[in-house]
Amino acid sequence: MAPLLGLTLNELEGVVAQLGMPKFTSKQLAQWIYVKRVKSIDEMTNISKRFREQLAERFVVGRSEPIETMRSVDGTVKYLFRTTEGKFVETVYIPDGERATLCVSTQVGCKMNCLFCQTGKQGFSGNLTATDILNQIFSVEDSESLTNIVFMGQGNRWITMTI
Repeated sequence: MAPLLGLTLNELEGVVAQLGMPKFTSKQLAQWIYVKRVKSIDEMTNISKRFREQLAERFVVGRSEPIETMRSVDGTVKYLFRTTEGKFVETVYIPDGERATLCVSTQVGCKMNCLFCQTGKQGFSGNLTATDILNQIFSVEDSESLTNIVFMGQGNRWITMTI
């Protein structure tokens, strides 16, 4: 089944058109997925039961919980996620006073092969999908308190986004 998480509004419009649903349903889907952060199509209660059943036959929301969580005494939390392709990536939550930063993986492995880095020693396996990247952000327990997101895995560059 295809994930809805990671689709743009235009892509969601294509999904609802394909299923013969009213166009406004795409905005409802976006609201449920990206604002209300639901985990299942059944939670989308302002969409008719018939349309939810149609969606559930071909799609899933696409969120999955981390398969492992490790907490440090300083409040840092390391999460291990399984990707849609069955590989594994790490996400790290770093609280610091009034700031809360999430370091999100964008690739499986790394091409740089830095001697000090375990990820680099694993080699590069590929880029993550939008679903895999957004799942890391939406599925950590403190996601609604984030002030910064750092995207890891662009070789030797980091991209930081302040929320």
